[in-house]
Formats: sequence, C-alpha cells, structure tokens
Amino acid sequence: MTEHTDYWEAQAATFDDEPDHGLRDPAVRGAWAERLRAWLPEHPCDLLDLGCGTGSLALLAAERGHRVTGVDLSPAMVARARAKLAGRDAAFLVGDAAAPPVGEQRYDVVLVRHVLWTLPDPGRALRHWRGLLRPGGRLVLVEGVWGTVSPVGVPADRLTALLTPLTEHIRLERLSDDPLLWGREVDDERYAVVAS
Repeated sequence: MTEHTDYWEAQAATFDDEPDHGLRDPAVRGAWAERLRAWLPEHPCDLLDLGCGTGSLALLAAERGHRVTGVDLSPAMVARARAKLAGRDAAFLVGDAAAPPVGEQRYDVVLVRHVLWTLPDPGRALRHWRGLLRPGGRLVLVEGVWGTVSPVGVPADRLTALLTPLTEHIRLERLSDDPLLWGREVDDERYAVVAS
C-alpha cells in the first residue's frame, strides 16, 4: 500500500463522522439529495462515483434509481460503501480514481467529490474521465480550496480552465454559502461544476 492509501485506510473508520461525509444528519442529507437531483439526469442512468469513500453520495444516487459503480483507493472505504449499499444496484471497486479499473465500460455521469485536488495531474485525470462518458454524458465535480494558512485544493477558475477544451457546456455552482451541505458555516471556497 502507498502512503496515500494508508492515510485513507486509517480515515475509513471515522470518515462518516463528518457531517458532509456520512450524511447522517437529515438536513445535510436532504441538502445533498437536492443538489444531486439538480446535477444528475432525471431518468435512471449509469453513474461512476470516483473516490467514492464510504458511498454516501452513491447511496443518494442509487435511491434515485441510478446504477452506480464506485471506485476508491482504500479497501476499507470500499468495504464500507459495499455494506452501505448492500442490496442496491451498485458495485464498488478498489482502484485509482485517476485511472479507474472499469475497462471499456462507459457512463452517463462521472461524479467526483473532493478528489481532484489530491491528484498529481488534474488535467490528465479530467481528460481520462471525459473519455469514460457516453455521448451526451456529464462530469459532476465537487471541489474547493480549504484552509487559510496553507490552502489546498483546486480553485474554480483553474478547474473551469482545465475543462474548457474538453467540454462544450460548463456550469459553475458556488456551494460555500449553503451551510446545510457542510453541517456548519464555511468560509472557504467550495463549488460544483457540471460539464457536458
């Protein structure tokens, strides 16, 4: 296992304790469900959730009838996601979000939350993810910049610049001002981009 994988393995047991990770609070869960409803197609589709963690967003998508494939680097995260979505139309794989082990399978939606900032070459990952979409498919990317002393993340303008040559339509949605999504007020940059 790599150092990166070790870190996420260690986080798996308590990952869902964060309000926006576990979505255990009904208000936080409802806020994310509403956002997904707006970002995903109305009809059931094939969705690839990259860096799926414990499967909280995958569960919301599956509850709306979408067929979900989740990929995460951490076997412990994948085990929790499998348990969370047991009995649903969902499959979870251990693998790298930048190059998911899905072979020739193509999807209607590639959903990625808080992963791009961890990757060494975000542009390359975006090109690969774009190639995983069927015609008319969309990327749904939730990212941000966290921290004030040593901020980490991907600013919205950088992400939209990386996407511009890859997609025709880019919709940016600011998320920092919705405390229901995070279970508290936040003052950093958080946003979603839907690109097709």
